[in-house]
Amino acid sequence: MIKASLCGVLLAVVAVYSAPAHAGPMGRLTDMPGDARRGQAILSDMSRASCLICHEIEGLDEKDQGQIGPPLRGIANVLSEAELRQRVVDARVMNPDTIMPPYFSLDNLFRVAEDHRGKTIYSAQDVEDVVAYLKTLKGK
Repeated sequence: MIKASLCGVLLAVVAVYSAPAHAGPMGRLTDMPGDARRGQAILSDMSRASCLICHEIEGLDEKDQGQIGPPLRGIANVLSEAELRQRVVDARVMNPDTIMPPYFSLDNLFRVAEDHRGKTIYSAQDVEDVVAYLKTLKGK
């Protein structure tokens, strides 16, 4: 039930923003390297905007995983670290029509609830940790 509610909120927010104009390689956001274990915990945290609301990640304990976005099995074989980071930060740069929310961008957001205005979903270190975890997904 919580997952369905979060998914609905994310889709509603995503439906009302437009893509930012900037693009380019997305370098690291922090000096501290990402921690893959922490990244797995962050993207699995259903109390936040979990990646598992929309994506399936084989091998995780969470049984109720999303079918909206593509499964993330083998994603590290397909996308570079910079591409993974860009998608987490703001996937609209690569695909203006995406419904994936920007996890570390405040660009071109509309109708944001007052208590969330001026705040990103993830911190810079959260992004680096999630990217470190995504880089481990090298399945076939």
